[in-house]
Amino acid sequence: MTAAFDFSGYRVVVAGGSRGIGRSIALGFAEAGAAVSICARGAAALEETRQALAAHGAPTHAQRCDLADASAIDAYMADAAAALGGIDVLVNNASGYGFDDSDEGWLAGFNVDLMAAVRASRAALPHLAASPHGCILHTSSIAAFRPRASGAAYAAVKAALSQYATSQALAPQRIRVNAIAPGSIAFADGLWDRRRVGQPELYRATLAKIPFGRFGKPEEIAHAALFLASPWAGWITGHTLVVDGGQMLNG
Repeated sequence: MTAAFDFSGYRVVVAGGSRGIGRSIALGFAEAGAAVSICARGAAALEETRQALAAHGAPTHAQRCDLADASAIDAYMADAAAALGGIDVLVNNASGYGFDDSDEGWLAGFNVDLMAAVRASRAALPHLAASPHGCILHTSSIAAFRPRASGAAYAAVKAALSQYATSQALAPQRIRVNAIAPGSIAFADGLWDRRRVGQPELYRATLAKIPFGRFGKPEEIAHAALFLASPWAGWITGHTLVVDGGQMLNG
């Protein structure tokens, strides 16, 4: 999958790296030779992914972390940097999936999608500034680009995250910062897998809008992440890359 990339010697931290897109990104970096640290809340998925990362032979680190908790993020970042010997690439991938219009829905997205990325970036900054490869990637969403009748909280928070990436790119440390905006991505027990069973009409309507006739795969987002973190993207910063199979073309 990642034979075109060589991340030997890189230290990569994936916040929200045990399932779906985050897991694929972490595995992609490990397969390309990087030392990788991941965090998540669920212990079982975290350990399974850690073992899969370790199978590629590079150093690995995994730690439980509630990314809505500022102190937990600080502790995790310090431990990850110590375990890997520094940080070259930070991937902020977690989501609180705050779709409804309640205060709880808004705060879930604000605390996990946005503030976890802000806090992790802040904690990782000294390590990234000391790296010759310093790079931050945020997982945004195509929801950030269009108004929507439902899920306004999710869309607004992801739009804020994309905007934050552009502002970060202007920081004087010359760390490249970009975001990736996936379309609808399906994986086992993920959001769209659950909607396929619980909300079949929404599932079919969404699928019908994707010109490629299928949902995306987590690996396809991982490929974009590896490119953006690599020297091949050394002159790209402050952008949000849409990876959606043309989904956004149909609204």
